Amino acid sequence: MDRLLARIAQPAFVLRIAALAVCLLELFATVGALLGRKTEAYDGVLANLYRRFGGEPGDPLIVLASFTLVCLFAYQFWRLARENSMDQPPPNALPRILLLDLVALAVTPGLPFLVTALAAVLLRVRAAFMFALSQVAINLALYWWLPSDGQLLEQLRSDTPWWVNSLGLMMAMVGLHGMAFGLGRMAAAEAEKRRWLQAMLAEKHSGERLQLEQMRYAERMSMARELHDVMGHHLTALNLHLQLSEALLHRADPDAAAQAVGKAREGAAHLLEDVRAAVSRERNSACIDLSAALHTLAEGIASTQITLSLDEAARDLSPRAAHALLRCVQEAVTNSVRHARATQVQVCLSVQGEGDAQRVRVTIEDNGQGAPRLREGNGLKGMQERMGELAGSMQVLRYSPGFMIELMCPRRA
Repeated sequence: MDRLLARIAQPAFVLRIAALAVCLLELFATVGALLGRKTEAYDGVLANLYRRFGGEPGDPLIVLASFTLVCLFAYQFWRLARENSMDQPPPNALPRILLLDLVALAVTPGLPFLVTALAAVLLRVRAAFMFALSQVAINLALYWWLPSDGQLLEQLRSDTPWWVNSLGLMMAMVGLHGMAFGLGRMAAAEAEKRRWLQAMLAEKHSGERLQLEQMRYAERMSMARELHDVMGHHLTALNLHLQLSEALLHRADPDAAAQAVGKAREGAAHLLEDVRAAVSRERNSACIDLSAALHTLAEGIASTQITLSLDEAARDLSPRAAHALLRCVQEAVTNSVRHARATQVQVCLSVQGEGDAQRVRVTIEDNGQGAPRLREGNGLKGMQERMGELAGSMQVLRYSPGFMIELMCPRRA
């Protein structure tokens, strides 16, 4: 039961059910008008203009045309109110909302309330607030510019000044659309927190993955030192003792002693050689696999598509370089998800140069909103400091449209 209630309480579900309920009411009104009942099925801009040009409110033509617009409104509203759109609004949300609002105003003044709530969820807070204010102004203007016949007669016969009616209508519209704006912003804040928690969780998991790699590195180095310092020392001593034994036994039974001790010395020498080879292999493979941590970060963020293009060098980095690069990538990806509201982020890692002069180049590019001008906040400064500690660099290659950051550091820093 709790799961069902939690599912019902989702903003996308609530908005869809509200739109469906309004559309069903309009369907009942359409059926009633087509059956000849004396009722105004629709009182939007389209119906008022039709009456202005001499048409009757119950004509099948205007009723069917209005109901067609209702169906179009329901279809577009249903698509925009998807759960995925709540978490990651589409880039063309504002034009689609404006078109949806025009359809709603053409049908009935009751539908724009739902559009205001949807706009508060999908748009930025400033744009959503201006949209709600414009809804109030539009409804007030339509009340005076396109009144129905009954409204017009009532205004002419009433002794109440026009501004009193306007003020009452404006307060009603402010309350209605203000409530829609507030409910929508609450849903938007919930979606923003969900994106933030998702990004933080992915960052935590990727950091833990890198920490595991660092622990493996430390264990390998410890094993290599132990093999070299302890076993290598003992095997060398054994080899020396066997050489001495060979010399002593050579006096008593030269053939057998020489044969047995020679094999022992040969075996000890081979064992010592194998130990040294194993130590060398462990030392040469003492690297950090950054690709595993980056894949964990990408898979942990579901609201944004993160594409990785990683060179094989990502599996062979020094611990300092791997740690600094991961922290910088985490910061850049988190900013793209939380602030830029990007739908796609691409991370590319490659190696430039040869030998000891090899440098790692990482680019992080998103399709977010970018910024009108570059402002270096704590995130960018932190990335510069991390790269600077490794004799590397951080540059912002593009900040509008979208962000593109380049990181450079020595591979064996």
